[in-house]
Amino acid sequence: MSNRAKYILGGVAVAILGWWLLPNWLATLIIVAVVAAPVVGYFMLDDSQRRRISRLRNKGQLRR
Repeated sequence: MSNRAKYILGGVAVAILGWWLLPNWLATLIIVAVVAAPVVGYFMLDDSQRRRISRLRNKGQLRR
């Protein structure tokens, strides 16, 4: 099993456990925050930084 699959499986397990232990609105808020943080970080980059990330991704030097 790859490291990426382990991280995804662990994240799903933590989300299910959190959903079970915490109130539903709090668990939903935490999951939305975890998903939104990288998106907001990407949108805070300059255009030149986004182009650089795109170039690295196209060359295969940056894993998705």
